[in-house]
Amino acid sequence: MNFLRNRLVILGLVLSATILLYLLLPSIRHGGMEPSLDVKKMGLAAASPPPAPTINMTIRTGQLPGDPPLFFREALPIDASGRQILPRLQVVLLHGQAFSSKTWEELGTLALLATNGFQALAMDLPGFGNSPDSDALKSDQNRVDLLQRFMESLGVRTAVLLSPSMSGHYSLPFLFKHSTQLHGYIPIAPVGTRNYTPQQYQNIQTPTLIVYGALDTNLGAQSHKNLMQLPRHTVVKLEGARHACYMDKPTEFHQALLDFLSKLQ
Repeated sequence: MNFLRNRLVILGLVLSATILLYLLLPSIRHGGMEPSLDVKKMGLAAASPPPAPTINMTIRTGQLPGDPPLFFREALPIDASGRQILPRLQVVLLHGQAFSSKTWEELGTLALLATNGFQALAMDLPGFGNSPDSDALKSDQNRVDLLQRFMESLGVRTAVLLSPSMSGHYSLPFLFKHSTQLHGYIPIAPVGTRNYTPQQYQNIQTPTLIVYGALDTNLGAQSHKNLMQLPRHTVVKLEGARHACYMDKPTEFHQALLDFLSKLQ
């Protein structure tokens, strides 16, 4: 009888252990012994970070009255509901001899700036694009006054001025007369850099991004040598690019542009 009783006890223990293991197996397969809670059934939502605000953009055109009237394109950052966003910076884009404000729209620069939170203003210089020529631009001071009028009329307080090639006739005199009005300066192989002394360059404290193409051994190399005298400069040399280097290497140019602007804020 004792033998039979012992066998029954052992059998009962084995049966109990088997039942217990069967009940615990789902928890073990899920990696733990803790009871799981269905968050949705409990009426709780899993925490997630709020989505980043979406920045869109819109491009409009306009014309400022005066002598001469000035045609421009403007790209503004807007939010998802269509409301204008306060821009991080205001970027004024000039252009070279063979181009106009439309170049910056076709290249995607205006859209790029606006979708990154910047206000972009591209002007047709007098005699180019949709801006008529004028006899009232014979001196450096006349050209400085034209840029001043453009910025004041459009509410540009502290601009970043981008200036390729021929537009150096406008941007360099402005830089040396009103550098404190510029938050940054981006010369792209501009003309006129030989017209200033080393001391004049060294007096300028405006952060400057010097851009030129490696294949531009004439104006690019010359302007690079002179602009290097500016105390607060950085240089981007676009390999395999010619004089209009931003046209040859738009991706590299745009990346350098955004990197520079991000450091100005």
